[in-house]
Amino acid sequence: MEYIHKSVLLKETIEYLNIKPEGIYVDGTLGGGGHSEEIVKRLTAGKLIAIDRDREAIAAAKERLKNYKNIEYINDNFKNIKEILKKLRIYKVDGILLDLGVSSYQLEEVDRGFSYIKDAPLDMRMDKSSPFSAYDVVNKYSDKELERVIKEYGEEKWASRIAKFIVKERKKGEIKTTFQLVDIIKSAIPVSARREGPHPAKRTFQAIRIEVNEELKGLDKAIDDMAEVLRGKGRIAIITFHSLEDRIVKNTFKRLENPCTCPPGLPCTCRKEPIIKIITKKPILPSKEELQANPRSRSAKLRVAEKL
Repeated sequence: MEYIHKSVLLKETIEYLNIKPEGIYVDGTLGGGGHSEEIVKRLTAGKLIAIDRDREAIAAAKERLKNYKNIEYINDNFKNIKEILKKLRIYKVDGILLDLGVSSYQLEEVDRGFSYIKDAPLDMRMDKSSPFSAYDVVNKYSDKELERVIKEYGEEKWASRIAKFIVKERKKGEIKTTFQLVDIIKSAIPVSARREGPHPAKRTFQAIRIEVNEELKGLDKAIDDMAEVLRGKGRIAIITFHSLEDRIVKNTFKRLENPCTCPPGLPCTCRKEPIIKIITKKPILPSKEELQANPRSRSAKLRVAEKL
């Protein structure tokens, strides 16, 4: 399948990164390579480090970006940014981009099992070499564990009922496909609650995907590490697609901008200096034109900070 991915908030992200032609940049979520292409186009003596957990994403992006020679492709998780750069003997970079969440390609590729509108094996792994998949969450978690995941990561008010229905259904046999799971979710949510709002399975699928890929785990620490490896005036731009991710980014940026832990109203004695300056006081949202061209961008938010 051709790797199709519409990069979200592309123009705004590139503008905010303030790309220097001789700079070193990191795209921590290479995906379809759209953002990477716009970064590398602007580099002359500079270099791009393109990271992705998904080998297929890297293979497709290599093909798309084959005319550019100043790209280092890394099959890894951006959360290992310090180790990745250390191996490359790079100690400071001029800009970092993260486009979090699942890519259009992963959603469209049926066998990956990310989508609730296409029948596929329960998978949802961003890194296909991982032994742990959505199948394991759905078939092996207790009802309490399922409830926690669906409530915490899906912000789903019917989490308890959905968890109980999953456990009850799997007693009859393994739950192997996305459509089997969708049917269970639909039966758990009252008809009156299904009439409005998003697809009834959307929140539960999001929750399971986050659990499988540990998307939120260590995100704050990764942002700390990225701030550490940024050069002065270097920028970090992060695109999120749901409130849980956005909250972590927002709160981590705030903490790095104001790390003082002293009680309010008293002179500062902790001597913790600000590390970054937040550039976007409110998140940047997609334009009306982008929303029309790419409906998947509707929940996207871009936040940008600059290293002091």
